[in-house]
Amino acid sequence: QVQLVESGGGLVQAGGSLRLSCAASGRTFSTYAMGWFRQAPGKEREFVGAIRWSSDSTYYADSVKGRFTISRDNAKNTVYLQMNSLKPEDTAVYYCAARTRWDTPVQALGVPKAYDYWGQGTQVTVSS
Repeated sequence: QVQLVESGGGLVQAGGSLRLSCAASGRTFSTYAMGWFRQAPGKEREFVGAIRWSSDSTYYADSVKGRFTISRDNAKNTVYLQMNSLKPEDTAVYYCAARTRWDTPVQALGVPKAYDYWGQGTQVTVSS
């Protein structure tokens, strides 16, 4: 079992920045990748970005590429999502997820079914 807790959400003006954190606990040694997704009201859960443990490679959705960056702190078992140049359309609940079943190319991490554990989410609201 892996437990994930997101934090760092809040209200920010367009053009601003936020950094989300995802703290992992439990069987973290069995994690192969971590991902970030978001879900706005009335919409499906959308891929934001992912990081693969073995290669430290990252993969981003086109909508956030160049604005968002994923990083990790192994000592703290924490993954971060740095979000810059935020837009009102970035408003959503943001979720982190962990993949533990087996390793996979980073390009395969863009769908919810690629992950085994999910956090509870943190709200990000970007005002215009």
